[in-house]
Amino acid sequence: MESANQDINLNSPNKGLLADAMTDVPVDNAARGAAPEGLTLAEEEELRAELAKVEEEIGTLRQVLAAKERHCGELKRKLGLTPLDGLKQNLSKSWHDVQVSNAYVKTSEKLGEWNDKVTQSDLYLSASSTLEDWNEKLTQSEAYKKTQETLSQAGQKTSAALSNVGSVISRKLGDMSGYSIRHSISMPAMRNSATFKSFEDRVGTIKSRVVGSRENSTDGLHSPSGAGDKPPQDNAPF
Repeated sequence: MESANQDINLNSPNKGLLADAMTDVPVDNAARGAAPEGLTLAEEEELRAELAKVEEEIGTLRQVLAAKERHCGELKRKLGLTPLDGLKQNLSKSWHDVQVSNAYVKTSEKLGEWNDKVTQSDLYLSASSTLEDWNEKLTQSEAYKKTQETLSQAGQKTSAALSNVGSVISRKLGDMSGYSIRHSISMPAMRNSATFKSFEDRVGTIKSRVVGSRENSTDGLHSPSGAGDKPPQDNAPF
């Protein structure tokens, strides 16, 4: 008993280890003390026996519940359901239960009644009318009109500037594409023109003359009879 009393101490590190073991320890009637007021010993024994039976049933139900939860987890795993899906389902069910609960319905009805009372009250109507008057005065003021006109002009200028930039870019792209098309079309036509052919003929004639003169000069230098063809010089004195 001394060791058991030491473990019951709240500051003991083993304070929870003997909780289950102590439930099976038989309790002496003398140590239990006197029966509660208004109960006989027989009634107390009967109640304690019923309490033990209920606790045993609770333990059995916990074991059954744990087995059912394991089986449920296996079924969800086979179906590909993740814990997130279960959480969403639980939240949706909980929110639905809240919406159909009496407290939620009564609260919604009370809020609706309060809203009707507030919107129909003189203070609310007066404040709403005052705000409408302020809004009308503000929209009719010169400062508001000038600000609105300034913003409108700024928006129009911005739109015009963007439109001009787009037009310039489109024009540049169109000029580049038109130039490439005209260039591709004009080259064959220019080659077939009479001016181009006349210029080409002149270049060919000059080229042939230059090549012919080079060939003649080369033949004259390498000819073996070149020295005998020259006319004899007259060395006779005058």
